Amino acid sequence: MRPACLNLGKARQFTVIPIIVMTAMIFLSSCNTFPPSESGDPYPYGETPFPQHIQQSMPVRDPAQTGAIARAVQKISPSVVGISTTHVQGEGYGLEPGTVIEGVGSGFIVSRDGYVITNDHVAVSTEAEIKVIMHNGDELEGRVLWTDPTLDLAVIKVHASDLPAAELGDSSQLIVGDPAIAIGTPLGLQFQHTTTAGIISALDRTVEVGTERGQNFMEDLIQTDASINPGNSGGPLIDVNGQIIGINTVKVVSAEGIGFAIPINAAKPIIQHFLEDGEFTTPYIGVVGYDKAIAHYYKQTDGLVDGVYVVNIDPRGPAYKSGIRVDDIITRLGDKLVTKMLELRIAVYSHHVGDTVDVVVMRDGREMEFTMTLEESTVLNTRQNNGHMR
Repeated sequence: MRPACLNLGKARQFTVIPIIVMTAMIFLSSCNTFPPSESGDPYPYGETPFPQHIQQSMPVRDPAQTGAIARAVQKISPSVVGISTTHVQGEGYGLEPGTVIEGVGSGFIVSRDGYVITNDHVAVSTEAEIKVIMHNGDELEGRVLWTDPTLDLAVIKVHASDLPAAELGDSSQLIVGDPAIAIGTPLGLQFQHTTTAGIISALDRTVEVGTERGQNFMEDLIQTDASINPGNSGGPLIDVNGQIIGINTVKVVSAEGIGFAIPINAAKPIIQHFLEDGEFTTPYIGVVGYDKAIAHYYKQTDGLVDGVYVVNIDPRGPAYKSGIRVDDIITRLGDKLVTKMLELRIAVYSHHVGDTVDVVVMRDGREMEFTMTLEESTVLNTRQNNGHMR
């Protein structure tokens, strides 16, 4: 399994490999670069009009003749960005420490004032030099504000105003066979805003991805046959209404037409925190869990109830301190029902560090309630997590 990020350099082939590109990066010739200036005026976004001679040669289309996919792409395209990164390599990957690594990925704008969503493996680190390439070709310097390697999500900020924010859909309403459209920057910035289309092939997939921090199990992913190529990482998966339903993340390199996206609902509470508070500190409860479908393979028994089956627990974490133990089944956190890890994560991420929440579990057929205080995930925030403890 390999993240759909761009790798054009010569590095040892790991499951997760650094995003290396040639020194002579190919950028759009019309790009202008705008350095960050939090104290100055924000960059005012504006679409660059086509030259007059090009406008005159463009076909005039009756809107009624435009298909649903084309309308969806036209709606979302201004919100899709290319992301180029530069960072200094530390230990790992078989490269000498100090090697400069450059890479390309994708992302999308979620607020008019410059919040951008992408993958953790695209953002690389909070120390990386980030350039965000807008739909009109302008380049803005960005800052990585937050990352979660287990979820493979990151938030980048550019200093701008009046940006075209994307419309978010509801990934909980997806069914297998729904149309799906992927947009991103495959194979380099010269192919920015490449669009591919297919269907939702499956839901709630769990895949194991090797990273520099160890093996990571990514859960509840959307599987699609819309082509996802290197450089698509962090770009949107959208529906025919032009709403974002997922964030493209990994693909199976040994097969055609098997790619995966993170459900957009997993990112919504994170986005909401940034929009309301301007920041987000990852809350932590300290459990590893499986939903009923996966737990069935381990317990080899029928009659399992819906919920998250606790298979490992951090003895120093909030869940253990509250009284929750291995083999408990978490069915509710706060006011949200929990049937799988994605729902548990959304429920936890909807709160703040320091919040006290009630947790309902099933133990030996009996319903029990515990109270826990959410703590800061120092493991996630220092980018050292190599498992799937939440």
